Amino acid sequence: MTAILSPSLTVADARTHFAGGRGYLAACTVGLPTRGTRDAVLADLDASAAGRADPASYSASVERSREHFARLVGVDPDRVAIASQVSVVAGLVAAALPHGAEVVVPEGDFSSMLLPFVHAGRGIRLRTAPSARLADAITATTAMVAFSLVQSATGEVADAASIVAAARSHGARTFCDATQAVGWLPVEASDFDALACHAYKWLCAPRGVAFFTVSERFARDIPPRLAGWYAGADPWASCYGVDVRLAEDARRFDVSPAWQAFVGAEPALELFASIDPHGLSSHTTGLAASFRAGMGLPAPDRPSAIVTWSDPAGTDLARLTLAGVTASGRAGRARVAFHVFNDERDVALALAALRD
Repeated sequence: MTAILSPSLTVADARTHFAGGRGYLAACTVGLPTRGTRDAVLADLDASAAGRADPASYSASVERSREHFARLVGVDPDRVAIASQVSVVAGLVAAALPHGAEVVVPEGDFSSMLLPFVHAGRGIRLRTAPSARLADAITATTAMVAFSLVQSATGEVADAASIVAAARSHGARTFCDATQAVGWLPVEASDFDALACHAYKWLCAPRGVAFFTVSERFARDIPPRLAGWYAGADPWASCYGVDVRLAEDARRFDVSPAWQAFVGAEPALELFASIDPHGLSSHTTGLAASFRAGMGLPAPDRPSAIVTWSDPAGTDLARLTLAGVTASGRAGRARVAFHVFNDERDVALALAALRD
């Protein structure tokens, strides 16, 4: 594992933990592995090939990853469960809602947040509203508002404070997907009743490592439908039979961890938990603002590290690709994202590709 020498690394310090990144503007699609992640995964692969796989060591990586994520989002580790995908978490949350519950969601939100509610049964009703007006759509009939903190397709940052305030005033619960936020935007998970985050994007971890934070009060209403051996109070004593005592805290919602993925996730999560979050947010949104100004695009209501614009035929995306810039396209829009490993040279490279 790469050593982390400071509890508050600067962006410049953190950039040295990446081997590359020039022209890579797609952290919103998949993050680049850190040097520590690469080294840890290769070392584990070599050890496994030599017959030295160590389940106890894997579990230690899982628990340290849990602690790093808890630090990232400002909660105690006992409020964090491990997961594999956002849809798994959304399915658990949906299972806690009463029959006929109304859930307010943003129009066009990511499907992994929506489909578990659509197919939960029990007459759950989804009502959509534009993301910018989500708080206004919450009423006395709303049981929950479920939303992405940062929209995948557009990069729009939700007015979380207004949404949470409106939900509380009407007695509705809040469920937030922070996958496109944690890693560049400071997030306080305790602001929400429940929060999901997959770590393979902005947290630069291997795919298959996700987290679920849940308030103690809401946790009491969620059935542990996915409980397996790792949800036990003592996982290594929960491997057989039905007489298993589940963990008293959020770990009762743990899914069986993808061990090798957590081996790679641990150094990445440690790194991001050690970066000054406000410095990183200023860096990423500053680069995005520079690019947006160069493109003549209007500034968003809330700064975002993601910039999107209309590109229905994919022409601009093709120009970026031809120039060696890795970007992405979603919902008829071109999309670029600026992260810790990017700088003004990446802005200039992308703008030059689009001006030629």
